[in-house]
Amino acid sequence: MKSAEREKKFKEGLAHFNAKKFFEAHEFWEEIWLVESEPEKTFLQGLIQITAAFHHRQRGNPEGVELLLASGIVKLLRFPADHRGLAIGELRENAKRWARAIGMGDDLGEKALPKLERARQCAQHRDVASKGRSTRRTKARR
Repeated sequence: MKSAEREKKFKEGLAHFNAKKFFEAHEFWEEIWLVESEPEKTFLQGLIQITAAFHHRQRGNPEGVELLLASGIVKLLRFPADHRGLAIGELRENAKRWARAIGMGDDLGEKALPKLERARQCAQHRDVASKGRSTRRTKARR
């Protein structure tokens, strides 16, 4: 598979993931995973496992969710928080919250399902939020 085709499939998987169509996202990414070499192969496997976990959540299989989240998180820990320009650190943290909740018999609900954003978008969102907090602190000191 040529790199342009891999990139197209990756983006299609990303669109499905963000639309909460986890099975479809998994299918697109698995096509790439089958032909990819390391270390990207491990990255994709972690992403696929987390994606499959949320598909299991949609199907009502909490044991599958917990196991796949754990496996996926471990694999994604090998990569930087902004791997491929994506907010992988944010995804890992979200997956950890879900794993803890599922392990305690809870479900965080449909609105808490993750989206995989561009790393820059997350950084900008955090910057705006922190500027608001620092402005409030400065005003409070006056």
